[in-house]
Amino acid sequence: MGGMGGPFAYDAANMFGAETADWNPWLRSPDAEINIDRDRMAARSRDLFRNDGWARGSVTRITDNVVGAQFRLVSNPDYRALRFRHGSAFDAVWAKEFRQAMEAEWRMWSENSQLFCDAAQKLTVTQMFRLAFMHQMKDGEALAVLRWMPENIEMGADYATTLQLIHPDRLSNPFQQMDTHSLRGGVEINNDGAPIAYHVRQAHQFDYFDAIQSMTWDRLPRFTPWGRPVVVHSYDFDDAGQHRGLSAFIPVLSRFKMLANYDKAELQQALIQTIFATFIQSPYDPEDVENALSDGELSQYQKMRQEWHSENKLTLGGARIPVMPPGEEVKTVSATRPNSGFDAFQGTFLRNLAAGIGTSAEQLSMDYSKTNYSSSRSSMLEIWKTMHRRRNDFAVSLANPIYSGFAEEVFDQKRVPLPRNAPDFLDGKTAYTRCSWIGPGRGWVDPVSERQGAVIGLDAGFNTLERECAEQGLDYEEVLDQRQVERQMMAERNLPYPQWAMGSPMNQATKKPDAE
Repeated sequence: MGGMGGPFAYDAANMFGAETADWNPWLRSPDAEINIDRDRMAARSRDLFRNDGWARGSVTRITDNVVGAQFRLVSNPDYRALRFRHGSAFDAVWAKEFRQAMEAEWRMWSENSQLFCDAAQKLTVTQMFRLAFMHQMKDGEALAVLRWMPENIEMGADYATTLQLIHPDRLSNPFQQMDTHSLRGGVEINNDGAPIAYHVRQAHQFDYFDAIQSMTWDRLPRFTPWGRPVVVHSYDFDDAGQHRGLSAFIPVLSRFKMLANYDKAELQQALIQTIFATFIQSPYDPEDVENALSDGELSQYQKMRQEWHSENKLTLGGARIPVMPPGEEVKTVSATRPNSGFDAFQGTFLRNLAAGIGTSAEQLSMDYSKTNYSSSRSSMLEIWKTMHRRRNDFAVSLANPIYSGFAEEVFDQKRVPLPRNAPDFLDGKTAYTRCSWIGPGRGWVDPVSERQGAVIGLDAGFNTLERECAEQGLDYEEVLDQRQVERQMMAERNLPYPQWAMGSPMNQATKKPDAE
């Protein structure tokens, strides 16, 4: 016999306890858990996003913190690896020239005024990244195809590489067949579980105007035969062996819906009380009174009273005094909405929802009235870790492969500086395409004290200007170049330097350098 828990060594395994007797979840693989019910969960998540302010706001806040208005490439070629393998010509000087050239080419493509970077010619690359991340939040995944469209060059584009975003719903098994050993939710895999191809509908399954296309699937390889990305599939991994993604709302989806229903019920009750705030109480049924008195003397008497009061309105201080029929009186309804505990109850729900989707309750509700500097900064630092991790994961799974595909065409057109006998792109692709991305700035809670701390860290060697600028969404090289331009302009105009320009070795405490 076992101990107090009977034959179970752990209470968590107890099948007979009052708390756990009805708790018998299935044990299934990640693909079996997700793919069978994926469409229903995605539809509910999107419905919540469309119709609930808290849900839409949470996606907007997280997206603005991860991708934001800019998602800038920072090319960091691994010149050390190239030098060890291919010679001393690959040094820091070459890396700087390469970085500047590659970033310039990326800007020319990703921010093209005619939007040739987008197959639909609607969005810049940053806007497509932002839309892709929103899909990843509400649908659980983002899907993009790198297309080769040389006809764009004939129209004035510099590159034939274009990016097309695909709605995740279109990724599915042909003719809705069940998953197999090599096909999981539209993802074709090899024996090691690595995706090798994707099966994509030509149109959404409920596009009645494209009925034929909605029942036609294209098999798109993950890579070309020489390794160029074709399909890029981005999602968060919760389990090993997972091939489709889940919306960030899934753990709290039912609570989100219940909170939406609760908000709606409270609003309806408050509206009803507003509409029926005042009413008249009468002891008589209007129809019975009319039948009983229509021909009697009392009827004539009431008619005379009504005519008299209509011609001689009683007022008090300019305000009219209403005269009620016999037995009638005015009643008012006391407002009981919103419920006195509604705010605290809603706040508890929002904290639960915020924890589930990876943001703070303050960000979700946009209410910072109950926080001070210390709590706000602690919350921001914790959430920043999650946002930074999400940005890195999104960059690795979606942005980096797209950049790699673009860089291949840049090399093919010989638009970047390379030393003699440099390896071709395919032989040095990993080193050539090493990069990072600058997203939106972290911001400040207390700009003065936090910037002072940043300066102390730089002076002590605990941080670098590159990292400090990147945390605020800036490119350190552009910052230095712009400061140099501004100092030159001040010198040309014989203007005194402000304090921020006096710390350079070129300056003395009270002396300006010669104009450069």
